Amino acid sequence: MLRVRKSAVGWAVALALTAAGLTPASPAAAQPTIDWQPCAKDATAQCGTLSLPVDWNRPRGDRFDLALARRVADPASREGALVFGPGGPGDSGVDRVVNGSSRFSADLRRRFDIVSFDPRGTGGSNPVLCARDLLARQPQLIADQAQFDATLAGNALLRADCRARTGPLYDHVDTTSAARDLDAIRAALGERQLTFHGSSYGTLLGERYAELFPEKVRAMVLEAAMDHSLGTRALLDTQAVTSEDAFDEFVAWCDRSTACALHGKDFRAIWERLRARAERGVLTDPKRGGAVLTPFELTRLTHKEFYDTWRWPGLAEWLGSMDASGVAGGAVPSADDAVAPYPFAVFCQDWSLPVRDYREYAGHLRRMARLAPDLRYPTAVFALATCLGTPTPVANPQHRLRVRTDVPLLIAATVHDPASGYNWATNVARQLGRHGVLLTYEGWGHGSYTTSPCVGRAVDAYLIDQVAPARGTRCPAVDPDV
Repeated sequence: MLRVRKSAVGWAVALALTAAGLTPASPAAAQPTIDWQPCAKDATAQCGTLSLPVDWNRPRGDRFDLALARRVADPASREGALVFGPGGPGDSGVDRVVNGSSRFSADLRRRFDIVSFDPRGTGGSNPVLCARDLLARQPQLIADQAQFDATLAGNALLRADCRARTGPLYDHVDTTSAARDLDAIRAALGERQLTFHGSSYGTLLGERYAELFPEKVRAMVLEAAMDHSLGTRALLDTQAVTSEDAFDEFVAWCDRSTACALHGKDFRAIWERLRARAERGVLTDPKRGGAVLTPFELTRLTHKEFYDTWRWPGLAEWLGSMDASGVAGGAVPSADDAVAPYPFAVFCQDWSLPVRDYREYAGHLRRMARLAPDLRYPTAVFALATCLGTPTPVANPQHRLRVRTDVPLLIAATVHDPASGYNWATNVARQLGRHGVLLTYEGWGHGSYTTSPCVGRAVDAYLIDQVAPARGTRCPAVDPDV
């Protein structure tokens, strides 16, 4: 086990970073507070808001209210506050605390206030709002140069519309700004140092916080870590390999488990038939009123079910029912609301994914089809289209991590994670060096804390006692059928 050691080194590093202009200025002297009140949906939880600058470089300028929620610890056992960084992008941390704080162990909940928030631009924190019809025009996949050009023009219209409807926060929803929000939360909670657990996209927030405020990190878990060092090609390729691995693991489970409705059948042949029907525009979804599924939607919905092994039996039933069905059906009517939230806006301010023209875009698609012959369209493909034409430089561009904390960050990684690939986790661990420890779960699913008792115990020991697992620690897979 690795015991966390405190030293004066962190302060020296912090001073050096400040001199280099990498650490943001401290919030104003008058420390804002959170007025906690019983939550409307569940009075056993507390909700509140924190007034923060829209632009941290102009702390006296426009402000917005960040929505938060917490569940308080047992007063007799309380050691502090644990802040949870929600994923997505677009997940609500407020909802997680109000409806799902049981994701954390009883021991953690007894010792720590469980606190989370809706990141700026999402949920109750000045959400990014856009015209629904402009959002609907964004293609999932781009078919030719004419559509490429139309997407560029449509995205420019969309950005202008979102900015007009959202207000000044629209241009400041990047994760660097959110990391400064996180430090304001820490201060408002009265915590000298931050105890943090980030999940999926929330790990990007933790990584950025650790870069900007190394001396203020008490303990930080990165579960299903994002690798923010990747350019366009590397992002697409790593996601393609990760997605195909998840598909292969599901097929292997279906071949060996009678819990799979397609057990004993040629699953890959079934998948090929479904994908061919989607390509022809005649595959309909019985769970969505007969909506026509595009090839991208078939892939996206299937991939999402790989996130938890308890979903696998239902996925097999769904795919089997579509294979057995005819081609009748129609599109589901769209919602009447003219305006829709667009939490994905943060991604385009965190990632620069330039594509020159359709020829380059088509080359990416061909290469991913070779890397992932079954699951050809990883989610990142949509990011290419939706972020196409984003002005550069983006607010929080990709870079190799520069973390110099006294405390080793704990990376909780799953070998067969379908979304945040194990290849990302190992690369993040290499970037962190001695400032990080990789804990490996040898099973399946997006995340591991609630899946593996072994991971759960190691994470709790780290968060409570600041004892990291020994380097190279691996936790065995939990059989989906047990």
